[in-house]
Amino acid sequence: MLLIFLAALCSVGVSLIVKKYLSQGLNILAIITWNYAVASLLCFLWFKPDMAHLIPQNVPWWLIVLLGALLPSIFFALSKSLQHAGMIKTEIVQRLSVVLSILAAYIVFNESMSALKFCGFTIGVVAVVLMVLQKTSMSQPNLSSKGIWALVAVWVGYALVDILLKYNSRLGLGFAISLNLIFVFAGMLSLLATFIKAKKQLLKWQNICAGLIVGMLNFANIALYVNAHRALHDSPAIVFASMNILVVVFGVMSGVVLFKEKLTPRLSLSVTMAIVAVLCLMLAMKPS
Repeated sequence: MLLIFLAALCSVGVSLIVKKYLSQGLNILAIITWNYAVASLLCFLWFKPDMAHLIPQNVPWWLIVLLGALLPSIFFALSKSLQHAGMIKTEIVQRLSVVLSILAAYIVFNESMSALKFCGFTIGVVAVVLMVLQKTSMSQPNLSSKGIWALVAVWVGYALVDILLKYNSRLGLGFAISLNLIFVFAGMLSLLATFIKAKKQLLKWQNICAGLIVGMLNFANIALYVNAHRALHDSPAIVFASMNILVVVFGVMSGVVLFKEKLTPRLSLSVTMAIVAVLCLMLAMKPS
């Protein structure tokens, strides 16, 4: 459980650092670029992918390119969501992307849709809708159109990544090789975007430091989560539920304590429903 706890802290830590640095006026494109440079290097050193025996003809390059483009795009959407929608909503929506993954697994991969999966899917969707459609109040104003679109992009984007990674695993391509190639391509696209939009920001030491920290936290989250699954290989549902619930809880605590976000009754209901949705999906994952 320590691995899961640390993975959840790293996941929330990425959002915390990004939100903090955005408030200081740092450039998100430069941060994203350095983040993937670090993630690529750490992935190579940690997982030790066997690039020597890589057969280019067997690599689904369309998948590498698609995921490599999606990752920095979603990271950018995440930064906008943190900026316009806040920490609490962003973390909940990010974790509830799993409900869309469940729907895709049913439609695309022909997986069974049990009563518990359906309950988890329905409760999760309602939780997201409640967050987006909050009424205006003095302490909790309505989301701007930018905030709404950023939340939707994070919700759908993280689900797409999960779906594509699941599809990738079914092709038999080594996890370490594919992940390294995806990070490298994401870094290349981020570098190109930074050269076009913010070339002067790339080598500023503040952006470099921010990118290095985000990249280390981002990769640590992945490595710890993978190791948690390996250590608890007989209990994947427990790992899944613990990770998602801890991220929601840590995200809510961070939003309230560090950023003084208001936990309204409707938002509290969304948090509760998010946890219930994750628990339903956890129970659905357990073998009968």
